[in-house]
Amino acid sequence: MTTNNRDQADLFGDLLPINETHLRALRDRLAVDADSAGVLDVAYRTIDTPVGTLLLAATALGLIRVAFDSEGLDAVLGVLAADVSPRILNAPKRLDGAARELDEYFAGQRHTFDLPLDLSLSKGFRRAVLGYLPDIGYGLTASYGAVAAAIGNPKAVRAVGTACATNPLPVVVPCHRVIRADGQVGAYRGGPQAKRVLLSLEAAA
Repeated sequence: MTTNNRDQADLFGDLLPINETHLRALRDRLAVDADSAGVLDVAYRTIDTPVGTLLLAATALGLIRVAFDSEGLDAVLGVLAADVSPRILNAPKRLDGAARELDEYFAGQRHTFDLPLDLSLSKGFRRAVLGYLPDIGYGLTASYGAVAAAIGNPKAVRAVGTACATNPLPVVVPCHRVIRADGQVGAYRGGPQAKRVLLSLEAAA
């Protein structure tokens, strides 16, 4: 080994090898520094659940997005970067509360969520629908028509369906409790099987 090579080995010897623990610590430090500097607009993390991997994303105002793996998590992050802010980072700490409450929900220990929400991805009538959905109690269901009537627009059944299908906060804002008038589960952002799992979980409580 030449002198230069030995010098390089001495220089980098304390830095290598970089393992997953080191990378996680660096990522966490970056997230803390970005948050402290006010440049972390959207933080995200993933959690494992009975309905698959969920992506959680939050702004400083609150939880802004819950996404199913079937939606394509990279695609969801791309939309958030375009529609909310490109200053987006894998920063789990901001989502600790949301992750804990979702874990409690899937364990059957939580029936309502107590999280700050950022509803800026929904506007107008869709926002009104999302505002009503938590009124459908845990373990209960309502038809699309009943929801339309409850928010004062009984003819807007299809629009209620669209609002539920585009709900940016599924599970937390319980659009899974809205079903068809004939008792069929209907469409769902995470797929009909995920909707059945959520309804079965609540029915078993």
